[in-house]
Amino acid sequence: MDRNAKIIKLKLDIIFKRVFGDQKNDEIITAFLEDLLEMERGSIQEIFIQNVELPPDSLDQKFSRLDLKMRVDGKIINIEMQVNAEWDFGDRTLFYWAKIFSSELGSGDEYSELPKTICINIINFNFFEDAAYHSHFQVLEKHRHELLSEKLDIHFFELKKINRSAKHKPMEDWLTLINAETEGDLMDLETSTQIPEIHKAIVLLRELNADEKLQQQVHYREKRLHDEATALGNARRKGIEEGKTLGIEEGILLTLAKFVEDGIITIQDAAERANMSVSEFKNKAHLT
Repeated sequence: MDRNAKIIKLKLDIIFKRVFGDQKNDEIITAFLEDLLEMERGSIQEIFIQNVELPPDSLDQKFSRLDLKMRVDGKIINIEMQVNAEWDFGDRTLFYWAKIFSSELGSGDEYSELPKTICINIINFNFFEDAAYHSHFQVLEKHRHELLSEKLDIHFFELKKINRSAKHKPMEDWLTLINAETEGDLMDLETSTQIPEIHKAIVLLRELNADEKLQQQVHYREKRLHDEATALGNARRKGIEEGKTLGIEEGILLTLAKFVEDGIITIQDAAERANMSVSEFKNKAHLT
């Protein structure tokens, strides 16, 4: 095999979902979650994936999110693979956690019946200043560090830091697999890892790599992500420039409004990013 040959990347959201969003890969998914969340092997008894299908138009939309939601032993786990950096990613993650958590409360249910909700964010950019690749957030009392509730659990895994702060944990082999971009990367991991499910995932990834139709979808998705990165970069620069004269908040609002007018994002998405209701966003951004 050619070590330098490019492969379809597992960090691309549609490929990530093909591997970790297919119920027939339950052994791979179970091992992945147990290692990523540092659980004992054999801890997970049942996994039910709730959003297996990709929306038909999702690959054609900028700023679409292909997350993976599953019910694991009564807990809710939502995984998002994010390639492009976003300035509001922390707030958006907290918003999605709250949305998922609250949606589990049925009419007449008690609050105690709400399940533990875990959000896993695997991101291909540096988000925190700390060198650690894994950041784990819960709700703690500021001085006593007493846990308010175990039901909020948010993890960030920063792929670009994995080689700089390795601690020889099983999760690192999985993140290295997600980071792989060449056949040589896969070959090196095959030699070094002791995790059998990663060997199975590598076989599966090679099979997907041989699918010409899938390769076309990958090419199209990557182009969309490049367009998204360019749009976000332009928006950030425009917001900074407008913020110099209008104020940062108004500059960002005008930039989001321009996105809506150009059809890049919906007004609902823009309002969410501005932490406003749709009517409030329309009023402040001077949209009709």
